[in-house]
Amino acid sequence: MAKLSCDFRFLLIPAALVFIYIQMRLFATQSEYADRIAEALDAEHHCTSQIRLLIDQISMQQEQIVALEEGKKRKEQECAQLKALVQDLEKKGLQRIIDKAQVPVAAVVIMACNRADYLERTIASILKYQSSVASKYPLFVSQDGSDPNVRSKALSYNQLTYMQHLDFDPVHTERPGELIAYYKIARHYKWALDELFYKHNFDRVIILEDDMEIAPDFFDYFEAAAALLEKDKSIMAVSSWNDNGQKQFVHDPYALYRSDFFPGLGWMLTISTWNELSPKWPKAYPFWLKNHKGRQFLHPEVCRTYNFGEHGSSMGQFFQQYLEPIKMNDVKVDWKSQDLSYLMEDKYIKYFADMVKKAKPVPGTDAVLMASNIKGDVRIHYKDQSDFERIAHQFGVFKEWKDGVPRTAYKGVVVFRYQPPRRVFLVGPDSLRQLGIENA
Repeated sequence: MAKLSCDFRFLLIPAALVFIYIQMRLFATQSEYADRIAEALDAEHHCTSQIRLLIDQISMQQEQIVALEEGKKRKEQECAQLKALVQDLEKKGLQRIIDKAQVPVAAVVIMACNRADYLERTIASILKYQSSVASKYPLFVSQDGSDPNVRSKALSYNQLTYMQHLDFDPVHTERPGELIAYYKIARHYKWALDELFYKHNFDRVIILEDDMEIAPDFFDYFEAAAALLEKDKSIMAVSSWNDNGQKQFVHDPYALYRSDFFPGLGWMLTISTWNELSPKWPKAYPFWLKNHKGRQFLHPEVCRTYNFGEHGSSMGQFFQQYLEPIKMNDVKVDWKSQDLSYLMEDKYIKYFADMVKKAKPVPGTDAVLMASNIKGDVRIHYKDQSDFERIAHQFGVFKEWKDGVPRTAYKGVVVFRYQPPRRVFLVGPDSLRQLGIENA
């Protein structure tokens, strides 16, 4: 019996060892689970902090969006107030014009943007001759954009009415390399002309740019031309500019011409013409008044405007060679006493054909030398555009064509003075037929 009791005691020792081992394993497992739980809690805390950070960032972005929306509303309110102010100023300015009880010959609008110093020079030149005929030629400044210096300068004159074109629509060019500025200019022109013709109800508008000076007889010239515009619907517009009006190529301040090429740079058109042009106004400047359907433009031999704008949207293109040497008329021509009936379509073609026919033909080779040795007017025939450009280069006149027409050309004929008063006629391959000249 004592022996059996001893055997149980020996069994208890392994059992105790097994129990201790099990307890140790349980403790190790519990420690491992505790570590995992701690890691999970740490991960949960990290995720919570990240979520809170994202929530804070989203809240900040929402606050920024709200702030931007409020800023946009403020800008829209400012624009609305600015437009209302401009409309009020227009009404006040126009009221001053109406009070004078004079039917205007034409409104005069200066197209401006961001050149306050140029604008000041242009206004000074215009007021020098416009003040005495202000009721006939009410003056407007149309600003494209919101340059504060231009706006302030324009509003400093009581003699004019200020208009402002605010255009926030994005510009999408149609061809690579095109200037966005040319699209904005085209939009501004359409807006301003719509305002003057349809809102202010003018019958005619003279368009100037903010880098121009005018000649002493500028307004008398346009008054005489206005009568022609009304009588002859084959005249699409009247310009004060001659592309070949450089000092060495002009002579007669009384001479006027018809042209198939739109000269621009100080031009007048009528409400009837604008009714046709406005719906199809091109998206980008230069617009050249396309689709003129066989109609012509009037222009003087000696310019009635001078363009001093070396810096602008066209980046000084042609300035030194063609614009700076322009001769602006300094003779006070009495246009009211001039008989301009020769410019009517039915008379002009014969008048011009007679001049071309009387001119002595000169071969195109070494044309300058040949012309120098002949007294009186000469005519030089060119075969095509490249031949024209070669001859024009010899004399130094404009070589450029637009829409198949050389600058200043009438029926393909370009006329200018060379060693004045001699005229040179550059005659196209089909010009004589169009002019009805035979066996010349």
